[in-house]
Amino acid sequence: MLVVEDEDLIRDVIVDILESHGHDVLEAESGERALELCAEASPDLVFTDVMLSGSLTGWDVAIKCRDSRPDVPVIYATGYAHTAPRPVSGSIMLQKPYRLERLLESIRLLTG
Repeated sequence: MLVVEDEDLIRDVIVDILESHGHDVLEAESGERALELCAEASPDLVFTDVMLSGSLTGWDVAIKCRDSRPDVPVIYATGYAHTAPRPVSGSIMLQKPYRLERLLESIRLLTG
């Protein structure tokens, strides 16, 4: 699983919780790093913040990761109420702040 979050504290908490639930996690602090990891490791799920620092958004990361693996499930997270979800099959949108139980439930649903 690939976690893409540009806020260090949030990323660290998410990674720790996912690993404690038995998930193998790759982490990226930027969209650019996420694309490198997608190319190297072909993750089984992408969890990405929609708004990232840098030139790439979470939407960009998902689209590019799906170029090489079209069926990879994606969980998007956003703190912006005005961010309209894009209708992407195999994806779930979480509104920040989300409960970690909701994240774990979303992972189970998409990877079931």
